[in-house]
Amino acid sequence: CSVAATMGIPDRFAYSMSKGAVLSMTLSIARDYVDQGIRCNCLSPGRVHTPFVDGFLAKNYPGKEKEMFEKLASTQAMGRMGKPEEIAALAYFLCSEDSKFITGTNFNIDGGFQNLKM
Repeated sequence: CSVAATMGIPDRFAYSMSKGAVLSMTLSIARDYVDQGIRCNCLSPGRVHTPFVDGFLAKNYPGKEKEMFEKLASTQAMGRMGKPEEIAALAYFLCSEDSKFITGTNFNIDGGFQNLKM
């Protein structure tokens, strides 16, 4: 999923709409299969530093990649983008027996983007 599922992000209508659909699908699947012991949850990351981000910046802001990266990172309450392995760690937890009582839940993993950033 994405933080875009639950908040308006400027100029991202189609992206936000599709992520809202992922959230709704997650809740429906969780409801439909809970009696069969099948759990369904979703992760809603904020900005995560991936090769896609680096490529996007190189393509759209040549020569200003570092400046734009810092600008994007500063939108996170923690002052940095997430790391792929941080998102993976939450996914791993949700696949483990330690989370066997969790279903139908959206996990914001956004460095405080939605709730702490002013």
